[in-house]
Amino acid sequence: MNANQTISEQFISVAQRRHGHTGVIYLGTRYTYGRIREMAGSFAAALFDKGLTPGQRVIIYVPNSIQWVIAWLGIQQAGGVCVPITPIYTPSDLEYIANDSDAEAVVCADTNFGYVKKVLPETKIKTVVITRMTEMLPAWKRFFGYLFDIVPRGKTGLDENTFEMGKLIRAHTNGSNGSAAPPAGTGSDLAEILYTGGTTKHPKGVPITHDLFLASADEQIRVSEALFPADDNVIMANAPLFHILGQTCSLATLLVGGSLILQPKVNLDATFESIQRFKARTMIGVPTLYRMILEHDRLDQYDMRSVDYWYSAGDVLPVEVGKRWQEKFGKPIYQGYGATETCGGVAMCPTDIDNPPKSIGRIVPSKAVRIVDPAFLEPVELDKPGELIVSSPHMVKAYINKPEETAIAFVELDGKIWYRTADVVSMDADGNLYFLDRTVDTIKHKGYLVSASEIEAVLQEHHAVVASCVVGIPDEKVGERIKAFVVLKEDIKGITGYELTKWCRESLVSYKIPQYIEFRDMLPKSKVGKLLRREIRDEEKRMAEQ
Repeated sequence: MNANQTISEQFISVAQRRHGHTGVIYLGTRYTYGRIREMAGSFAAALFDKGLTPGQRVIIYVPNSIQWVIAWLGIQQAGGVCVPITPIYTPSDLEYIANDSDAEAVVCADTNFGYVKKVLPETKIKTVVITRMTEMLPAWKRFFGYLFDIVPRGKTGLDENTFEMGKLIRAHTNGSNGSAAPPAGTGSDLAEILYTGGTTKHPKGVPITHDLFLASADEQIRVSEALFPADDNVIMANAPLFHILGQTCSLATLLVGGSLILQPKVNLDATFESIQRFKARTMIGVPTLYRMILEHDRLDQYDMRSVDYWYSAGDVLPVEVGKRWQEKFGKPIYQGYGATETCGGVAMCPTDIDNPPKSIGRIVPSKAVRIVDPAFLEPVELDKPGELIVSSPHMVKAYINKPEETAIAFVELDGKIWYRTADVVSMDADGNLYFLDRTVDTIKHKGYLVSASEIEAVLQEHHAVVASCVVGIPDEKVGERIKAFVVLKEDIKGITGYELTKWCRESLVSYKIPQYIEFRDMLPKSKVGKLLRREIRDEEKRMAEQ
């Protein structure tokens, strides 16, 4: 990839070279690079026609699909800035991100149009583009999907500011190249804003420029070239495209000429069938997914020998899962480590060596790292634990609209900006990196980074709750399960865990809902009144080990 280009320019150059080659496979239907380029160009023309101006923010509120890809490419070809978010966000999440990013348009699925409509009066969103998950599929697939209630449908309503994506594309198609010429832009222009969770109640916006994305994505997508050429790659993309893992390790294959298999949601039988049918070479997933695959009772009915590169990130792969996988398939699961702030991979397991079982990889060439004492930021000795900090030309330097969080997460040392990961790691003499712990109160659940303080804040908004503490409980299947400890007001009776769980569902996305709620008379606090969350977490760990 040429990091001096925009993402749109890079894709168009690849599409010209790979015109008739399959770029995306969505629900069993193939879309060539030429067809994707045509639809993205037409969508860009439609956005111009509806008043999109360079730099304008557009939210992508859609599951993994061909429409997601078209929206991402089309918005950027029109000079806009993509704001991809999870399609399961609640109205409160959507409203916050729309206002924080200053978005004026949204591409949404018909099933979450109701949420969009609800927040319109509280945001600057003027243009809404709706898509149905089947509208880009052949007519017979759409018919049978609706006939057998396989495809969910949402209620929509069109007006002068609300449009259907398919109709917009058809109305603006002009030959094979679409009707929109890309505006003048450079690699330093903003391409997208990705939102990441963590220690704060609200997610933080991470600005990604075109050159940053292209440089990082190229480095990560080509790590498998020791196994096969990049343009021969067929990726089974089980990581969401709004997440940095799905972006730089899956979506990026469209910028080098490979093929991408997409599903609106993970279905293991559909995953196995797609791997077998389309001869996937790569699969991207989180550790939880690999455990689920090993435990699936129909696994042996499918032939998945075509996959040479199994890649895991988002959490540490349990040694036991890696060992079972090697025994089952005769191939390793390669691990990686990264963050949205570093635009993806910081460390990746090389594919041309035998990696130690617990290693999360070696530092990639574009990144510089230090392992330091978190209190003083002084380097620690080899093999000793410390906080990982990262510096690179290929990473962001600040969050949008978050000066306080920026000051905490990004520090200047020796004339360089370093990102504080808040992760405790160690490194051996061979350069292998090992994850040990986190210094901040975050929870890794099913590959998602969840803020404990966000859940606590929601619980404490309940009229009966006086205090709360949320921790992660180690779990082999999902990484950590979310447990909440709650103190009720003295005069309150009859409040149940079910009621509090229901309360959380009104404000939190599904993967942030506590799986366990325990009532206590008090919570441990320091002499100055600070919640000692680590004491509770350590207590739970001791109980689990008994």
